[in-house]
Amino acid sequence: MPQMPTVPELFSYRPYWAHRFGVAPVLPMSRAEMEALGWDSCDVILVTGDAYVDHPSFGMALIGRLLEAQGFRVGIIAQPDWTRVDDFRRLGRPGLFVGITAGNMDSMVNRYTADRRLRSDDAYTPDSAPGRRPDRSVLVYAQRAREAFGEVPIVLGGIEASLRRVAHYDYWSDTVRRSVLVDAKADLLIYGNGERAIVEVAHRLARGEPIAAIRDVRGTAFLTREAPAAHEAVDSTHLDAPGPVPAPADPYHPELHPQAPADAAMPVAGRRGADRGRQVVRLPSFEQVRDDPVLYAHAARVLHQETNPGNARALIQGHGDRLVWLNPPPWPLTTPELDRVYELPYSRLPHPAYDGTRLPAWEMIRGSVNIVRGCFGGCTFCSITVHEGRLIQSRSPASILREVAEIRDRTPGFTGVISDLGGPTANMWRLGCRDPRAAQACRRLSCLFPAICANLDTDHGPLIALYREVREVPGIKRVLIASGLRYDLAVRAPRYVRELVTHHVGGYLKVAPEHTEAGPLGLMMKPGIAAFDRFKALFERFSREVGKEQYLIPYFIAAHPGTTDEDMLHLALWLKANGFRLEQVQAFLPTPMALASAMYHTGRNPLRRLTPDAPTIPVVRKLRQRRLHKAFLRYHDPNNWPLLREALKSMGRADLIGNGKRHLVPTFQPRGTGDTLEGRRRVAPARRRAPLPPRGKRPTGRR
Repeated sequence: MPQMPTVPELFSYRPYWAHRFGVAPVLPMSRAEMEALGWDSCDVILVTGDAYVDHPSFGMALIGRLLEAQGFRVGIIAQPDWTRVDDFRRLGRPGLFVGITAGNMDSMVNRYTADRRLRSDDAYTPDSAPGRRPDRSVLVYAQRAREAFGEVPIVLGGIEASLRRVAHYDYWSDTVRRSVLVDAKADLLIYGNGERAIVEVAHRLARGEPIAAIRDVRGTAFLTREAPAAHEAVDSTHLDAPGPVPAPADPYHPELHPQAPADAAMPVAGRRGADRGRQVVRLPSFEQVRDDPVLYAHAARVLHQETNPGNARALIQGHGDRLVWLNPPPWPLTTPELDRVYELPYSRLPHPAYDGTRLPAWEMIRGSVNIVRGCFGGCTFCSITVHEGRLIQSRSPASILREVAEIRDRTPGFTGVISDLGGPTANMWRLGCRDPRAAQACRRLSCLFPAICANLDTDHGPLIALYREVREVPGIKRVLIASGLRYDLAVRAPRYVRELVTHHVGGYLKVAPEHTEAGPLGLMMKPGIAAFDRFKALFERFSREVGKEQYLIPYFIAAHPGTTDEDMLHLALWLKANGFRLEQVQAFLPTPMALASAMYHTGRNPLRRLTPDAPTIPVVRKLRQRRLHKAFLRYHDPNNWPLLREALKSMGRADLIGNGKRHLVPTFQPRGTGDTLEGRRRVAPARRRAPLPPRGKRPTGRR
């Protein structure tokens, strides 16, 4: 992690006067609960699209408990009836501000499939009931909160607001939409991991500072009429390099690393830290990116290059006669700060109001431990790095062990199995740049692509030691690793693969090569399939050595930008040759601000410098072609055979239609299959659970 300038420690603020009320068993969701706590009002009300689970894996609980630790009285309004304003007034008027979040997931991703169909359930709602949150929940909740509370400050946060902080492509309406700040009419937006920002904002409001004056907090965005005079504007509204680019400098040179004040950005190659701290990069306006796809791709490129807290500059983007101002990203939490955040007095249970109902999202994570934040992989289709950042934040072993003991002692029905020990990427715990000075100057979008950076520490030894310590906790029978695994990192540490295979795989291990072909892999910023082959060889070798029958389950993406029908055909042939028969597959879903979403919308590659005549890349938009790409991943499904036969003939590959082992699709069609109509949902025959394949055979892939 880069060395930070001196910033206030997260828990160093003088507690607000209401700390005298002590710790609530759970944060209240009703006036009756408030009265039982002795409260006449809340200082902060958090409105969320999820059911309230008092667990650190749920954003509203983590932020709520953090504000409580600062001395504030925090109430929760979970999944309110957005059709009327009364439900937003159930806790009364808050004294400081209303916080708005859609929940742990983007509301549109939560409600719709990649084919824009409504989902039939919602894991974050009691009994999985659908329809308990509106489309674009942040907008709707903010507007209702404004109706309910008038001039009370409204602060947006969470992943939905974070990924919509600037003008963005919206897949569900197939349009470029304005920053959520504009449409929500909110006072402030907190993006990324919001602990530092929300604590500072709350204390400044408590001291009587008006929300309109809070303009210097890292990790926040706001609307303004003009840029502060103290900043030097760097114009990147045209198709050129994003601001002036000096000659490359030695990132290790001591003159490039003066001690920076708390409110200054850290230096980058060739620029003094104080200069960059006063710079603001002007992005193409909303109107420009709405009307010009190439400028949209250019704006996405510039934004992603300003995401390292060590050297990022402020950004502005015009929206009509106003500007959306983005301060640089927040400084990551230190290990002691992260430990305290995860060890706040959570009940670790759903709110008692949900007694008698099932909450699948909680059931999924109640036996898991989050040990790490952030991801330096930089996959273009993923929003993690845009939201959490590329700098890894790791908890201490002692804190992790304490949480494991908490799970053992306080989780109803705990069976002794820790279901996951991970985070966005399981094996990035304690990994990072070997030299903090280089990390401060770095502008790479990925530490792993096109190859693993020479400065990256890939030592998995501490993680192996952590796994062993957790296994030795009394009462813990098994520790599984279910989070995503970067196998290209793991192959650098065969000892780690051996430890994983020997103790932490529950029969199947999911990994994500995503594709086999160089074209789409390059646009995903993923390693070549050879890295997967090396990992697979290690996995199978160590499984044999310990006498375990275990299988890899690979994930692949259909219809990713840059993918052709031929690419999917080659992937299908690879799957068949390697004996993988995937049961469930995923089609690319463009989420706001992901670089791959910019590719989907514009047909351009923002990983390279953009010019008006920049070459286009293939983009899969039509439903029929998206269905075809998914069908290639499930080449073995008889319902897909008619579509695949038709495609193979049109591609000049009818030689792959036949009943031999070398063929991809047979000539015959089983009765009752393949009789689908274009655009209509298929009703597949009931599936039978297949027995485990015999030793030495390749498995049927499961998602």
